[in-house]
Amino acid sequence: MTTCWVIYNGSLVSDKFADQARLVAEAAERAGVAVHIMKNHDILMDLKNDAEMPDFAVLLDKDILLGYFLKSRGVPVYNDPAIIDLCDNKATQYIRLASAGLPMPRTIVAPKVYPNFSILESGYFERIMEELTFPMIIKEGHGSFGVKVYLIENEKEFYDKVEALRGIDFVFQEFISSSRGRDIRVNIVGGKIVAAMYRHSETDFRANITNGGVASPIDLTEAQKQMALEAAEAVGAVFAGVDLLFDADEQPLVCEVNAAAHIRNILNVTGVNVADAMIAYILEDLR
Repeated sequence: MTTCWVIYNGSLVSDKFADQARLVAEAAERAGVAVHIMKNHDILMDLKNDAEMPDFAVLLDKDILLGYFLKSRGVPVYNDPAIIDLCDNKATQYIRLASAGLPMPRTIVAPKVYPNFSILESGYFERIMEELTFPMIIKEGHGSFGVKVYLIENEKEFYDKVEALRGIDFVFQEFISSSRGRDIRVNIVGGKIVAAMYRHSETDFRANITNGGVASPIDLTEAQKQMALEAAEAVGAVFAGVDLLFDADEQPLVCEVNAAAHIRNILNVTGVNVADAMIAYILEDLR
């Protein structure tokens, strides 16, 4: 019998991470796979380890080193840790998306500044404010569920934030006012759209459900479908949650690609269990 590990981060206290693992594990069981749900720290990354390994692993976390470790032991990992690594840092992801020519908000990657130093007197930040104007978005490289994304509306907020982020990867980004508080989440598996939902918020510039947004099913336009698929392909993600914004003409812009996208909300909204498509793809891929 085919065996798999479904892995989530054991240090995170919210049940939504274990819930994600249960959804995928139940889908694997329905497909006749012998499943073990594992916390990432259940697996000893002993480099002399010759312990028995599963036929494949579904990594529902950003423990990229664990993904690389499993691959070194010959375990196919979904998504591949190199893809999770790329998408986990928004700066590297945006560089890849831009190189593919995908429409997205104008984005400027911040230079590396060490924590005990500053470039305040260099004139660099004045250039950023001149190029993007206010309001603008600052996004930390690492963050999920809309956390660590900041709407910057004036010079004081700008300088306070860039000083606070010394030593941290981040990007400056054009604020798309036409998409304030609304976006689209598209779940893609193996180059096919499985489910999509429209998210909106009356209280926050972000549409994430975690931040109080609400969601409903949506029939995607051909342009939205094409852009979501191209974004997932650009970063190489087999499983992707692609977020799209609306430009001033209601045409799609790529907001970001999530390589470890949660699937509970889209199941609740659309009735589509993305986990079934994920497992079906893996079993076909392993043949």
